[in-house]
Amino acid sequence: MPTDATPKGDAPACPGPDPKVRGATRFTVPPGAVDTHAHVIGLPPAYPFAPDRSYTPPEAPADRYLAMLDATAMTYGVLIQVSVHGTDNRLMVETLRANPKRLRGVAVVAPDISERDLADLAAAGVVGLRLNVLFGGGVGYDQIERYGALAREMGWHLQFLIDAKDLVELAPRLAALPVPFVVDHMGHFPVSRGLGDPGFRTLLAMVADGAWVKLSGAYRISVEGAPYRDVVPFARALAEAAPTRCLWGSDWPHVAHWDRVLNPGDLLDGLADWLPDAQARARVLVDNPAALYGF
Repeated sequence: MPTDATPKGDAPACPGPDPKVRGATRFTVPPGAVDTHAHVIGLPPAYPFAPDRSYTPPEAPADRYLAMLDATAMTYGVLIQVSVHGTDNRLMVETLRANPKRLRGVAVVAPDISERDLADLAAAGVVGLRLNVLFGGGVGYDQIERYGALAREMGWHLQFLIDAKDLVELAPRLAALPVPFVVDHMGHFPVSRGLGDPGFRTLLAMVADGAWVKLSGAYRISVEGAPYRDVVPFARALAEAAPTRCLWGSDWPHVAHWDRVLNPGDLLDGLADWLPDAQARARVLVDNPAALYGF
């Protein structure tokens, strides 16, 4: 069952991903495919955890992440700064620098970050900034306009982890942003609210008007559970509204999830239901992310 962030006071441990990663079994992943949403995670003391985090994950090092990309036939990957490391982007940056042709990154930064630090992130392969109010350690929405200005200065985009219900109020501010923006995990809301939910209708209008959205995190929004059939109409509605601005992400290593160990191959197979047409899948896996992330 999807929930908002676990209370920030206890930071419970969550399991790691399935160590036996497999790829898609229901279709052939096209060359040039991009996994646009995954995280690398280090352990203290080398990589401290944010004290206000919502969960405590196991280590997810760069070598396991790259092995996951190989196992799922992903040519490229996009690392998203994980909330438990707050604005300490070091591990993500180290991984980007070691794999400059294969990887891009989306960072979490303080609003007063220096121009030099921004330039260093760009040199490492960062192409966007993430704002997140659902999990402790993230950066919230009180300075959306400031982050929009930073992203415009760098030629980047913004990425939002948000419950779709909040989009109704935020829509005017997001529409005024001077840069492209991406909404994570199909709006991160329980699909039991239905296709007519005001937040989801707002999301559909946004993507039809130019926003990007990640067809990811089905296990976060499904009420029925695997194989997430209740998510199909929502993913299809988004793909129809914005066929050239939908992206796919594994969400590896599936943090803040306690129900079961997850395999990226199972999540990748969901695309066969969401996008039965091979050309539509190729747009989501190859063409769309190449345009946004610069592969």
